[in-house]
Amino acid sequence: MTTSAWLTVLTTTDSEEKAKLLAQGAVEARLAACVQISAPITSVYRWQNAIESTEEWQLSFKTTAARYAELEAHLQEAHDYDTPEIIALPVLRGSARYLGWVSAETAPVTSL
Repeated sequence: MTTSAWLTVLTTTDSEEKAKLLAQGAVEARLAACVQISAPITSVYRWQNAIESTEEWQLSFKTTAARYAELEAHLQEAHDYDTPEIIALPVLRGSARYLGWVSAETAPVTSL
């Protein structure tokens, strides 16, 4: 099994405003090159022994595997859910120009 250099990381939240804040924070911190927000979606899940149905906004973060741990930590800290969905999916293929852009935009800034 090979490890992908690029990832799409998914999470959800319960408002458009919160989704925009999570997206903005990750891009500003260079933990994601871009974040797409899809909404609204309906999530059906079991939580505390009850079946819930909630309107949510789904975020799709474009990042590199090298930045995943920092992005996950950022989302855990910034998210207000007790147990936020944070799922990383490997990008198996993509255009060289786009993946190069993702790599450049998520590269840590170095001081001179």
